Amino acid sequence: MNHNVTRRSFLSFAAAGAAVVSLAACGGNSAAGGSAAKAAYAAPAKDLSAELSYAIWDAAQKPAMQKIVTEFNKQYPNIKVTIDVTPSKGSAYWTKIQTQASSNTLPDVFWMNGPHIKLYAQNNQLLSLDGLVSGKAVDTANYPKALVDLYTVNGAFYGVPKDFDTSALFYNKALFKEAGVSEPTSTWTWDDVKSAGAKLSKFYQGKGIYGYAGDLTGGQTSYYNTMIEAGGTIISTDGKKSGYDSAGSIAGLQFWRDLIESGVSPSMQQLTDTSSSDMFTSRKLAMTMDGSWTVGPAQKALGDDLGIVSLPKGPKSNQSVIHGLANVIPANAKNPAAAQAFVAFLGTQDAAKIQAETGTVIPAFNGTQDAWVKSVPSVDLSVFLDLAKDASPYPASANTAAWNELENTLLPQAFAGTKPVADVAKDLASQMNAALAKES
Repeated sequence: MNHNVTRRSFLSFAAAGAAVVSLAACGGNSAAGGSAAKAAYAAPAKDLSAELSYAIWDAAQKPAMQKIVTEFNKQYPNIKVTIDVTPSKGSAYWTKIQTQASSNTLPDVFWMNGPHIKLYAQNNQLLSLDGLVSGKAVDTANYPKALVDLYTVNGAFYGVPKDFDTSALFYNKALFKEAGVSEPTSTWTWDDVKSAGAKLSKFYQGKGIYGYAGDLTGGQTSYYNTMIEAGGTIISTDGKKSGYDSAGSIAGLQFWRDLIESGVSPSMQQLTDTSSSDMFTSRKLAMTMDGSWTVGPAQKALGDDLGIVSLPKGPKSNQSVIHGLANVIPANAKNPAAAQAFVAFLGTQDAAKIQAETGTVIPAFNGTQDAWVKSVPSVDLSVFLDLAKDASPYPASANTAAWNELENTLLPQAFAGTKPVADVAKDLASQMNAALAKES
């Protein structure tokens, strides 16, 4: 499982976390999460003694996290940090966090993601980290603005960005060469993808190989990006209104329907049965839109046949949705001084460099991503960093799970062609707005 988990997992995670909406009276209180935490942070004495639990979900990252703890202990030798790994497969991590939230036993520090941040923050489960910023222990300018915005809820900052991911255009050089089609470039547009994809699908007709596809079971590596590229939105910046019924959003969804209808892309049913990532690594797709976390598996499967360029430009832009993890502290932290000292260190350049050395994640701290970029010399991974500069934050609200399920239920009808895209988009917007109204 990758460090940020797939969109399919996001749906199950969000569903597992939805019950936290009823926990407003449990866990931390508004005072704990609010004014007290907003006072400027002052680093505690170096001899502070404490024990902290640190909850994460990726066992592959535990060695790097342990190395960071070791470096932290050079400053605070008496703060013992125990790393607790709960695998992210299924909904295990978020089910555990949900249970801990309801019983006031959340870990001292834990990983948070975009679909859950508003849910936990607005239910007073998290400590505001504004004090770390005002005390200059954390400088938000060191991270992509979209990530800072993602972890800012109702004007309060709750999560120090850890890493991030964006999406790009992956392609198989060997399939392009065999078909006699010119390889993609960073200047490609949607029309270029459609044209090249049609040539590729026609050349490989009958062999189960298609020109292009994306993960249509989830938006982060497909329709979220094209909706934005066409000038649309998934949700308003205040999280109160759906953007699915806008002209740009409908155009972004129509892009995928057109690809399926023309035979460039596998059908919706095929993409449900076998992910686009798996089809690509099995050499059944010449091109795919995918996330930075899949670079490792793609390179392992394709070797030097792997090519990566920026997203093809839509009518308005070639923007990507950005997502990333953050480190958070519960509102009722047993030792907030020790927890804040640790989270402040997790947000440093030194900690980011340790993460970068693993080659598994793109660290969020600006200027520390070189090690990750160099991890696969045969492709230019800097495109993911370039896309992060003006990326849009991962769409979320206080109860993301409710409308994620609507996407999951309604959008396949549009992609499969059983209902017009515009009709499905408008229906989804209407139902999504009703769900969002219940969050108020």
